[in-house]
Amino acid sequence: MGRLLILILLVVAAWYFFKYVAGPSKGRRSDRDDAVPAQEQMLACGYCGLHVPESEGIRIGDAFYCCEAHGRQANGPHDG
Repeated sequence: MGRLLILILLVVAAWYFFKYVAGPSKGRRSDRDDAVPAQEQMLACGYCGLHVPESEGIRIGDAFYCCEAHGRQANGPHDG
């Protein structure tokens, strides 16, 4: 009976070591998980109105566009 108790204690100690001492596991949260990702301003395209992150669009003068094509279409010669 004593050997069985010692074996169970060794198994529990090994489990505890690998779960908590050997490093963060997939189930545990780390300090990096608590960090809030940087937020970026969403701007509306001056041509189509689509909202995109500021870093993904382009600026022509004071206007903001979601892509180069919309910037060219908005600032190019108008048919009419």
